[in-house]
Amino acid sequence: MSSMLYLDRNENLYGPAPKCYEALKQVGVEELSVYSREYSRGVKSKLSERLAAEFGIPEPQILLSEGSEDMLKQAVHCYLGPGEKALCPAQSWWYYQRIASEVGGETVTYAIREGRDAYGYDVDEIISLYQKESPRVVLIASPNNPTGNSFADEDLSKLTEAFRESIVVLDEAYWGFADMSNERVARLVGRYRNLAVLRTFSKLYALAGARVAFTAVGTGLSRLTKFAARYLGYNRISESLALAALDSREYYLDVSRKLQQDRELYYRFFATCKGFRCYKSDANFVLVKIPPHLKSPLQQYLNDEQIALKFFSEPEFHSFIRITLGTEEQNHRVLNAFSYFLSLGHSMGGAA
Repeated sequence: MSSMLYLDRNENLYGPAPKCYEALKQVGVEELSVYSREYSRGVKSKLSERLAAEFGIPEPQILLSEGSEDMLKQAVHCYLGPGEKALCPAQSWWYYQRIASEVGGETVTYAIREGRDAYGYDVDEIISLYQKESPRVVLIASPNNPTGNSFADEDLSKLTEAFRESIVVLDEAYWGFADMSNERVARLVGRYRNLAVLRTFSKLYALAGARVAFTAVGTGLSRLTKFAARYLGYNRISESLALAALDSREYYLDVSRKLQQDRELYYRFFATCKGFRCYKSDANFVLVKIPPHLKSPLQQYLNDEQIALKFFSEPEFHSFIRITLGTEEQNHRVLNAFSYFLSLGHSMGGAA
């Protein structure tokens, strides 16, 4: 029996770069027992200093956190008060719609529209809703989970221009699986004072267990900058892993290329399966619509094959599954399992 293959939580199963393992071997008593002294140099940490240099952003505008979830919570808790509204995508990570309630706020959602082969945003519709609801905080995910779609640069600029009176949080947790360029971050936070751009080392860099992320903020978010400050420093081991990952660009470029190639493999495969539809994605997963009557037998079959995919319980995704992209070998294992399942006679009309 094969070991369980978990492709349901969007982790990068290629794992971190070899330099990250080397960094762990260098951990000693100082990293474990001694607080960081970087504040004496006028910076938060070596990691924030490095990121500031790479992005061309002043170091005070780079914030560190224990994963993007941590900074998302901090940003909303910092700026949203009781009765105030947060605007977020409807078909997205469930926590976006939960976080406002933690501080007595209200949630208003905007729709992500299903197209023939991809989901997309209606920018004008979002702006119209924004003008009607006047939210204090706006959450944007690009790429979005689970639909996989991103905002084009021109649409993102149009939105942030319209949202100047609010705090805007752009969650780019799934950055790097379609394009590894960084140029737009400095441009955006330089132009929009109330914008925070979230990035994580959990996804592309495969350091989910290290819980480390960063945020680039505009100059208008000084309150968040103070709120997020940690005067005894940050996790020195996680920082060393993140620095090693940043030193391994070629490794992650290769991982990104392999995942992009296997995304195409999934597109081609499901295009041949009657009743299935695989949506274009810029992330390390694909969303697949399946015939409703196949949900239960498919889930049972995959469980028997020791393959865990994301089967949704939410009404809007009842007949969908999300497949995290694994390694080339793992992706072929998934597609072979689907091929065999369908060869048993499962079709739009049911089992033969």
